[in-house]
Amino acid sequence: MSTTKWALDPAHSEIQFKVRHLMVSWANGTFKKFDADVKSNGDDFSSAKVRFTAEVDSIHTNNEQRDAHLKNSDFFDAANHPQIVFESEKLEKVDDDQYKLYGQLTMRGVTKKIALNVEFGGIMQDPWGNTRTGFTVTGKINRKDFGVSYGAVTETGGVLLGDDVTINANVEFVKVQELQPA
Repeated sequence: MSTTKWALDPAHSEIQFKVRHLMVSWANGTFKKFDADVKSNGDDFSSAKVRFTAEVDSIHTNNEQRDAHLKNSDFFDAANHPQIVFESEKLEKVDDDQYKLYGQLTMRGVTKKIALNVEFGGIMQDPWGNTRTGFTVTGKINRKDFGVSYGAVTETGGVLLGDDVTINANVEFVKVQELQPA
């Protein structure tokens, strides 16, 4: 079977995250610069390989002061670790449109295995003849697993930031190439 390469369409994709703030509300953010590619067997994603990168300097939370703080060594340490990288190891089909994506996430120089939920949106041809596919990816990671422990406890003993970070990505890909086996 041929290998199909899919390129991210950044105009129709977004990466969001949120973390509990003072345990009473949520702090939300996005990454403005990110990329991903997928390699599949034809149009079958059951054994697809995924690589994702996000530029830490592109973090955006609607607050410039907070964004600058997130980029420094208290959090992401963008000067020394400019990218967040995910490399898939296995994509497991749960049912017709649900998958479990397993792989290695590297953030702040720490690599850990994670599992993410993936909802397959289908495959469609756009009005210009391009073949497109889309996915919603969700999951949680513990920020402390990646060396981000700032804000665990306030001076009064309360919790400033939760440990769990919720990830939500809506991504669309365009088929760019089919490679025939050698």
